[in-house]
Amino acid sequence: MKSLFSSHKTTALQHRNAMAGGSYSLILTAVVLAILVVVNVLAAALPTSLTKFDISATKLYSVTSNTKAVVHALTDDVTIYWIVQADEEDDILSNLLSKYESLSDHITVEKRNPDVYPTFAEQYTDETVENNSLVVVCGDRSRYIPLSDIYLTETDYSSYYPSYSYSFDGEGAITSAIDYVTREELPQVYQLEGHGEQELPVTFADQIEKNNLELQTLSLLNVDEIPEDAACILLYAPESDISEEERALLSDYIASGGKVLVISGPTEEGNLTTLHGLLADYGVTVHDGMVVEGDRAHYYFQSPWALMPDLNSSAITDSLIEERYYPIFTLAQGLTVDGTTDATLTELLTTSEEAFSKADGLNITTYEKEDGDTDGPFALAVSIEDVSGGQLVWFASSTFLVDAYNAYSSGANVNLAMNALSSLVGETEAMAIRSKSLDYNYLTISESTSSLLKTVMIGVFPLVYLGIGIGIVVRRRKRQHAAV
Repeated sequence: MKSLFSSHKTTALQHRNAMAGGSYSLILTAVVLAILVVVNVLAAALPTSLTKFDISATKLYSVTSNTKAVVHALTDDVTIYWIVQADEEDDILSNLLSKYESLSDHITVEKRNPDVYPTFAEQYTDETVENNSLVVVCGDRSRYIPLSDIYLTETDYSSYYPSYSYSFDGEGAITSAIDYVTREELPQVYQLEGHGEQELPVTFADQIEKNNLELQTLSLLNVDEIPEDAACILLYAPESDISEEERALLSDYIASGGKVLVISGPTEEGNLTTLHGLLADYGVTVHDGMVVEGDRAHYYFQSPWALMPDLNSSAITDSLIEERYYPIFTLAQGLTVDGTTDATLTELLTTSEEAFSKADGLNITTYEKEDGDTDGPFALAVSIEDVSGGQLVWFASSTFLVDAYNAYSSGANVNLAMNALSSLVGETEAMAIRSKSLDYNYLTISESTSSLLKTVMIGVFPLVYLGIGIGIVVRRRKRQHAAV
């Protein structure tokens, strides 16, 4: 009887302990859940910059320092209207817009459902408006950003079958629009004409517009002076020489603080002696002919005329150096700097010591060095700052901005030119914001690196693996014999 009572008492005690343990677990679970709810509520109230981290290879969900510079300088209120139907919001665009709102109290994002406001966009554009398009407004100024300017599709016709590349340019389009609507006046860039100049490549022209630079044409043959509102003079790919009068106008313009960007390489008509006199004034010689690179680590396409120059540190090149992008400089002339000038001169791009200039220029028949060719090394681009504050930036190639070569450099060529143009007009914070690839970028490597990789992958690695396999087999057989 006593044993039965003791057993019952023990069972009751165990039951009470189990109930107490269960109650404790339930309370603890409730407390943990409450804490999690509070943490989630607080986290949701925090800006996305503190709660979301971008680990994508192209930094698809981040904004650049250029955007931050533009946004942090805002003094006027900007409204970004997001034209989108309910539940049709693009996730990448949604994340980007939240970044802009978190960067400045002057930026507000408002959704406009076209089903509810069918005529809203008509006051800003005559185009057919797609879902996830934007309108950026500040006061009386506005800019419409179609979805096609946010998600870009480029076609490559270099192969038998066309291929397509896709990229996201939301940041570039929005920052450009904010910069545009908050400006009273846009910088004026005058492009010279009258010397057989080529049309600007599409990508370069689009970037000029995107950077809110107004492009106008100008002939120096019928003016007495360069317009006062000129922020910069652009001379692109002339086929014939300028006159002495035009040279005098440009020289005086630089000496009085003006800014000039020249993009000029070898031509069918030979040396542009008078134009090159602009560089001669600062102790820079332009060599006749075309540069051929003798170092395989400094050219691309297995073509010694497609140069991969070294980038030297400057405000124009630093962003490319930091991001490890390299321009491909095609059909270029060599520049030699003698240093006999009071101006500040920077060699932006330089060849290897094995480079030489072919005297035959565009008519060369061999890449081998011949009598009459000029030994390098050379500068391929220079930046000159006159004592007056005027500036001259010179790229010694007329073709490196061609869309095909720009694509092979993953956009580095156009970015280099835009950095130069932006620095000349004083818009360094508006330097080109790269679109972000949604597929892949070309890996630009030199011919020597390509050969080394082929040797390692095809020859060295298989031999190493074969050797390891043989070693394992031999070791196992030795163990078997030892065991016997």
